[in-house]
Amino acid sequence: MKITHILLLAALSVAPVSLSAQQAQRLSATKANDYGLTYSLPKTMLKVTLEAEVTVRKPGEFYRYAPKYLNVSDPITRESHSVSLRQAIISPYGIQDPEETYSVQFKSGYPVYVALDQAGLPLAINTEEAARTEEITLPEAVKAKPTPLETPAARQVISEEMLQSQSTAKRAELAAQAIFALRQTRSDLISGQADNMPPDGKSLQLMLDNLQAQEEALTAMFLGTTSVSTQVESFIVNPDALVDNDKARIPVARLSAVEGIVDREDLSGSPVYLDLSVVSRGEMPVNDKGQTLSFPKNGIPYRIPGEMQATVTHEGETYASRRIPASQLGIVYGLAPNSFTDKKAPIYVIYDSTSGAILRQGPAMQ
Repeated sequence: MKITHILLLAALSVAPVSLSAQQAQRLSATKANDYGLTYSLPKTMLKVTLEAEVTVRKPGEFYRYAPKYLNVSDPITRESHSVSLRQAIISPYGIQDPEETYSVQFKSGYPVYVALDQAGLPLAINTEEAARTEEITLPEAVKAKPTPLETPAARQVISEEMLQSQSTAKRAELAAQAIFALRQTRSDLISGQADNMPPDGKSLQLMLDNLQAQEEALTAMFLGTTSVSTQVESFIVNPDALVDNDKARIPVARLSAVEGIVDREDLSGSPVYLDLSVVSRGEMPVNDKGQTLSFPKNGIPYRIPGEMQATVTHEGETYASRRIPASQLGIVYGLAPNSFTDKKAPIYVIYDSTSGAILRQGPAMQ
């Protein structure tokens, strides 16, 4: 009788990986436990990681005088905050499904063992190998660099006359004069015409860097400052909504111009959605006549998963989309227990710990 199983998933690699590298625990069916093993099949979960760029623009004290003294017509005139989504990453993983926990019994005579991952999900039976897990590099948050007005140079450029003046117009005039004086000093140093030239190239560079920082601070008083930071947040989504529906739209988070990435309940921002749709649902295997097979007596359970499409969108634009095997869209089937204890040709299986599917099976090493 020919039996059709789903054994391979294109989304995962089944290149050999040592179980010890995954810090797996090994449970053996022995006389002490009556040759029984207990494990739970996985439920597929999704982790959605968002990376957003937050920009804060602030006007300088003398922005009204930028056209007059620096010939700049478009300085920053008011404080503003903005946020933009840079990327989204969808990472599937498995958790124990308490509704799919099984105690399986084996015959004595062959040392059957199951390898479980750190979450207690089955990785393999009768083998020291496991499927290579998906490696996803997540972005890291980056704090905004100090603006020119937040550096030590910003304090150096404030002269005593500027501090004492009560007139904004006068302070702006003094600041502009200081900018041109700094430029002249830098020009003299570069051309070697300064009255007090530094003794060596390293000292010269330090002086030039300090002059540059002071000029940037003074210029920022006219043009304003822009600071940019990167925010990264991850959110967990349970795709159970697809069990009874073919499609689902789930708000994952929101983007707030002031706060950046915020919780989906925070109505200050625009929503980031995870759109889910069923690509296929798992079906019971059939024989060569197309007849549906029944669950084997005392079968060793595994999943025949379905597949879903997961897409992250914000304001109509797509930032991530992928097809993912999903345990919730599948069915539970089983392998005959004597397949693992056959003294002449016992088998091994390697599982997908995200969906519970069998990725590979073959003759076990004896």
